[in-house]
Amino acid sequence: MASDDAGKIDQLRELEDLKCLAGARQADTTVAFDLSQRREQAVAGVPAAEQGAGVAAQIALARGESPARGSRLLGLAKTLTGMPHTFAAFRSGLLNEWRVTLVVRETICLSPGDRAGVDEELGADTGALDGRGDKAIVAAVRAAAYRRDPASVAKRAARAATERSVSLRPAPDTMTYLTALLPVAQGVAAYTALTKDADTARAAGDERSRGQVMADTLVERVTGTPGGISGVQIQLVMTDRTLLQADSEPARLPGYGTIPAAAARDIALTGIVGNDLSLWVRRLYTAPVTGELVAMDSKARFFPAGLKRFLQVRDDTCRTPYCDAPIRHHDHITAWHDGGPTSADNGQGLCEACNHTKETPGWTTKPIPGRRHTVATTTPTGHTYHSTAPPLPGTGLGRRLKEQLLHGESSPPCPPARTLSVQVLGRVLPSEPVRRPAEPERRHNELRTRRRERGCSIPPPRPGSLTTAL
Repeated sequence: MASDDAGKIDQLRELEDLKCLAGARQADTTVAFDLSQRREQAVAGVPAAEQGAGVAAQIALARGESPARGSRLLGLAKTLTGMPHTFAAFRSGLLNEWRVTLVVRETICLSPGDRAGVDEELGADTGALDGRGDKAIVAAVRAAAYRRDPASVAKRAARAATERSVSLRPAPDTMTYLTALLPVAQGVAAYTALTKDADTARAAGDERSRGQVMADTLVERVTGTPGGISGVQIQLVMTDRTLLQADSEPARLPGYGTIPAAAARDIALTGIVGNDLSLWVRRLYTAPVTGELVAMDSKARFFPAGLKRFLQVRDDTCRTPYCDAPIRHHDHITAWHDGGPTSADNGQGLCEACNHTKETPGWTTKPIPGRRHTVATTTPTGHTYHSTAPPLPGTGLGRRLKEQLLHGESSPPCPPARTLSVQVLGRVLPSEPVRRPAEPERRHNELRTRRRERGCSIPPPRPGSLTTAL
């Protein structure tokens, strides 16, 4: 490391150039791998239209990226081969990987010839992009592309309207980003309506901030209910001690991630009382040592509804390594037609793209015995990647007990009895309100007394293994 500040800045620049050079080498290797895989698939008799399947997924696994990101990286590398000036700027460090991606993204609608023309017009040797920021690069490339082929650019804009969508992703502090990709007219109209309502409410004395009013109004209009609590199913995985004894063990909200214990209790209890909604209770069990959920098997070809719900709760998101897409398919790890059972151990949740990739020639998967549900995926090149189901809340004691038993300790504590867990699957069925069990501390003390009388060691206070899904 350089001793003076000027040397440190020079070193930072050199490292940035090295990153760009490594990225360019990765792009070269990516293109070569794609060509090699296509040749092998052609020799194996794969139809031309299906050649290249699974290549992007293998690239993603090798780079520790999601399959969707792997597909974009493959497309970027292949496109750069037809843009020599941009590729050279990438190798030399004049453009980093993100800015190269912007150039490719804004020219992807053009023919290879027109794309090469834009590349030559804005090449690094002309200085057109040197020192430009992201917005300036996008504007310059977009203008050059429009001059080359205005019809293709207009067609791309029209096609973009078909890609409108809504997505949800986690934000810090138990918040989420609810994002809508809309045509410009619809997006502006929706934002203007929310702004107008917020200004009206503020003028009438509403003490909430403008942004808070807009957010609350959006939720109310989408759900049709003040506060957004309706019959829409929300699942929440938490321990019994978090729910009943104010324990600090965090909970898990499928589709979002980990949330604090206090927020979980608020969703599970406070929200119910305020909206006069009752609950439907479904019981599951946890294994006494590992803390894993236990589910039934089925002889059916397709996973029954209860087993699907089990896989959703256990896996949370797509089980392919580095992929956190929502689960869309419930998959047999060992194919059903190869004798694989329809069971929790042989089941996994996958997104649609990963399930299709798994079925391409050369890919194999198998369950691996272990403390938590694990799947080994082997790619056509022979590389193996492991995926382990995320831990459920409150499974720390199970891990400790198993380690004690495996290492042969002389006086391991008595294994706990199988404990009941509860899965509340919706707020939509009329029934008696769920009542909290009375005197949980008394029952806990009685259990400790019985263990002492039997001569068993008394474990320290621990998170429970009761699982509640709301």
